[in-house]
Amino acid sequence: MSLRPLGMEPPPERELLCIFGTGDLGRSLGQRLLQTGYRVVYGSRRPHSCGPLPPGAQVMSHTEAAQLAAVVIVCVHREHYDFMEEVAPQLKGKVLVDVSNNSKKGLYPESNAEFLQSLIPAASVVKAFNTVSAWSLQNGPSDAHRQVFLCGDKAEAKQAVRELATRLGLSVLDRGSLSAAREVEDFPLQLFPEWRLPLCIATGLTAFFFFYLLIRDVIYAYVEQDKDISFRIMVSLANKVFPIVSLIMLSLCYLPGVMAAILQLYRGTKYRRFPDWLDHWMLCRKQLGLLALGFAFLHVLYTLLIPIRYYVRYKVTAHTVISKQTAVFDTTSAWRTDSYFSVGILGFALYVLLGITSLPSVSNALSWREFSFVQSKLGHLTLLLCTLHTYLYGWNKFLRPSTYKWCTPPGYMLCLVVPSVVLVLKLLMVLPCVDRSLGRIRQGWERTGPEGEGTKPLMA
Repeated sequence: MSLRPLGMEPPPERELLCIFGTGDLGRSLGQRLLQTGYRVVYGSRRPHSCGPLPPGAQVMSHTEAAQLAAVVIVCVHREHYDFMEEVAPQLKGKVLVDVSNNSKKGLYPESNAEFLQSLIPAASVVKAFNTVSAWSLQNGPSDAHRQVFLCGDKAEAKQAVRELATRLGLSVLDRGSLSAAREVEDFPLQLFPEWRLPLCIATGLTAFFFFYLLIRDVIYAYVEQDKDISFRIMVSLANKVFPIVSLIMLSLCYLPGVMAAILQLYRGTKYRRFPDWLDHWMLCRKQLGLLALGFAFLHVLYTLLIPIRYYVRYKVTAHTVISKQTAVFDTTSAWRTDSYFSVGILGFALYVLLGITSLPSVSNALSWREFSFVQSKLGHLTLLLCTLHTYLYGWNKFLRPSTYKWCTPPGYMLCLVVPSVVLVLKLLMVLPCVDRSLGRIRQGWERTGPEGEGTKPLMA
């Protein structure tokens, strides 16, 4: 006899899901499904010796497990799909979720999901969960680990998998039909795709200025002055390269935005695509800025190291012993050095602030206006302070003939070219007449064509 109160319906039975495979991903996925409220049954080739499984899960043979669930998640490598044809009758009309990946691109002529569909044509194969790791499932997905790419030919099957992913706390991005499975399977094989261009730029700039300064400082002293100062490569030369690369890369973060604004003013509309190279450049500005911040940190650390270097202590001691008269205090030099250090400290502080606000956990807590203010307004102020810091470093050295060794300008002069251009162009962009026209264009206004039909907003 049931002891439930009259009129109370029995609780609905939880949905049963089947997982083929008891490896790390299969166990982690099963544990999350059990925590979410599903019932889980595992299909294994060795059901009696498959290792520890999540509490509450059942394990049986592939054939027995496939008969119990309408959705079967295949957590098995493609090399072990040989058993799938044996259980094909039990999988007829069911949803197969393929989560497999390959070790490298182009390993097979077709994607794993398409191959699985050819093995079980009576089932509906959906590609999903291949971008989620076992670690993120165990610890709870966050940020980049929340996104799941999904593709398949049957809308009903994709809807079932979408609901499953949503209940697991994941965000789903539909990539279309099963023919997109190859692209989805290539996503986990990508190694820092958004960092390639910034890393190439950073490496190229570092190598160029290292060898440029090596020739001007070390080789020049050895050839022209018969001095061996090769020991300065490790600290002095590196501490010149790092700030140069940092300043150039910071200016490269803001140069594409200025170029895009100029292009919109020239075209008279915002509804035309930017060139692919400019679009790609703008998409990697965050990575450029983070690398620039890294070089700035190295510059700060190497600068703090200067007082304890043997070469510096030796020079100070030698100067103290040899000098017999007190040097005249130069107020101009005092102002310059204090301003040089003060501007550098302020610039680095804003540098760090930009880096902190680029973190997803921080940027998600800011409104768009706040984020734009920090990254744009304070970003250009950071560029201005760092550029001024470099100008104060050079001061009037450009007037001395000894500055141009072998008729080449020093490295800090070369690094001032790009940020100076960016700041001048930005100054032109904020002029009232230019800023007003640019604001109207970004609100939908378009310039008249050759027919001269008058100006009109594109979106009324």
